[in-house]
Amino acid sequence: MKKYIAILPFLLLGMITFGQNGVDLETDTSLVQFSGMILTDAVGRLEPVPYATISIKGENRGTYTNFRGFFSIVVHKGDKVQFSSIGYKDVSFTIPDTLQGTRYSIVQLISSDTINLPETVIFPWPNRDHFKLEFLAMDVSRDLEDRAKDNLAEKRMEAIRKNTKMDAGENADFYLRQEAQNYYSIGQAPPMNIFNPMAWAQFFQAWKSGEFKSQ
Repeated sequence: MKKYIAILPFLLLGMITFGQNGVDLETDTSLVQFSGMILTDAVGRLEPVPYATISIKGENRGTYTNFRGFFSIVVHKGDKVQFSSIGYKDVSFTIPDTLQGTRYSIVQLISSDTINLPETVIFPWPNRDHFKLEFLAMDVSRDLEDRAKDNLAEKRMEAIRKNTKMDAGENADFYLRQEAQNYYSIGQAPPMNIFNPMAWAQFFQAWKSGEFKSQ
C-alpha cells in the first residue's frame, strides 16, 4: 500500500504536465496520458530501472524514467511504445485501440541482457610454433645483457628520479600534504623534530649515505 501511495504524486505530476502542454484530453479522444513504472528482477526482488528510455516508434519523441523508474508521456491510441535501457532487453508495448478512457497506466518488467564472453588472450604470434621459433631465434648476446644492466643501474635510476619533474597530480598531492601539516599545528607552536626519534634515524641514515656532501 505504501508503494502505491508513493507513486500517486508522480501520476498527478504527469497529469499536470500534460495539461500545461496545451493538450485537452476531453476534446481529442485519440490522445492518452500513458504513465507507469519500469521494474526489473534484481536478486529475487523488484527494483526500479532509473533513466530508462521510452520512445514512440515512428515518431521523434519520447521520455525517460526518473530515479524511481516512473514515467509519463502523451501518446495516441494504437501507438507502439518501446522501453530500452543499457544492459536490459528492449520491450515493446502497443497502446490498445479499444481504450475507452484517456489515461492508461502499466508496470513494465524488463529483464537484464548480460552476456559473459569467454576470455581472449592476444599474442603477437599466430600460434605456439611461431612463438617457439621466435624465442629460439632471439638474440641474447652479451651486449644486450650489459645494456639492460646499465639501464637499470641504481645511479642511472637515481639520476632519472632527480631529473624527472613532478606532474600535476604529484604537485597537488605535495601541496595538500603541506597544508595538512600546517593545519595540524594551527593556533600553536609547530612540533620540533629534535624530539622525534624517527627524524633522528632519518638524519643518521642521510649522513651515512653522504647526502649532505653535495649541499
